[in-house]
Amino acid sequence: MRLSLLDRSRTRTGQPEGAALTHTVERAVAAERLGYSRFWVAEHHGVPGIASGAPAVLLAAIGARTAAIRLGSGGVMLPHHQPLVVAEQFLMLAALHPGRVDIGLGRSLGFTAPVRRALRRPDDAPDSFADDLAEVRGYLERTAPVTARPLVDEPLPLFVLATGRGIQVAARLGLPVVLGGPVLTRPDLGDLLAAYRREFRPHRGSRPHVTVSVDVLVADTDAEGRELALPEVWAMVRSRRTGVFDSLEPVASIRHQRWDDQDADRVARGLDAVTAGGPATVRRRLEQLVDRTGADELLASGATYDRAALAASDASLAALLT
Repeated sequence: MRLSLLDRSRTRTGQPEGAALTHTVERAVAAERLGYSRFWVAEHHGVPGIASGAPAVLLAAIGARTAAIRLGSGGVMLPHHQPLVVAEQFLMLAALHPGRVDIGLGRSLGFTAPVRRALRRPDDAPDSFADDLAEVRGYLERTAPVTARPLVDEPLPLFVLATGRGIQVAARLGLPVVLGGPVLTRPDLGDLLAAYRREFRPHRGSRPHVTVSVDVLVADTDAEGRELALPEVWAMVRSRRTGVFDSLEPVASIRHQRWDDQDADRVARGLDAVTAGGPATVRRRLEQLVDRTGADELLASGATYDRAALAASDASLAALLT
């Protein structure tokens, strides 16, 4: 099974936001050395805790510092972009870094109404995701009325970041699918994936391919793994009260803050949802996930405040699964 990393360029309290981008590049360099198959970056707009709003720009910087690891977007949110521009950006990346570039495309809108307005995306805009996906592919395969440039020798793999409907779109277009978040807990997930594989329409020899994206953090013990997961979980819990998904905080700072019963309950449930712990626990939970989904690839997306601990986690995960 392929093992890859997704880094969201999380900001950290007490550090410049731009440092998050440097940290992402450094993590990619380490991921290549550890033998990870791909390194993907995200697209988020107007989120205080995430510095990456332009995946193609960040991937260009990562490509300049690496030599072999595949680079991709997890993902470009297609409703925010013209398909031709997306194709051109990633063809440029492919020309700069031949044979290494993937495109993960999603349909998520901005988190808040002001962000959606800034992106010129009205709430009542029609859903054109499937058509836009097909259009991007047309530019990449040179079957569209307009020829996207620069021309490259190898086709760029497309991936669909999917929920329920997105899985159906991926099957209809013969594309790999990436699943993460709440969809992995759906009781009908097995049925959705069975339908994806059954209804998959091959395109130029493509075959069904399922990637599962899950937050993973490995430490020496289960208790230490849960502590690593706390900063990300705390940011999510706080966002439920403040409406702001903020920077990662140190564990000690979080522990010294006042929690009410609702906070404590939400933290506990959030930590339970993360695949965090010692090596044996993480391996067992990942094996259960693969058994349940038949996944072909794992896209690990864990984050924590302590960068040294995160680097150690990446190394431990690679040792477990590669």
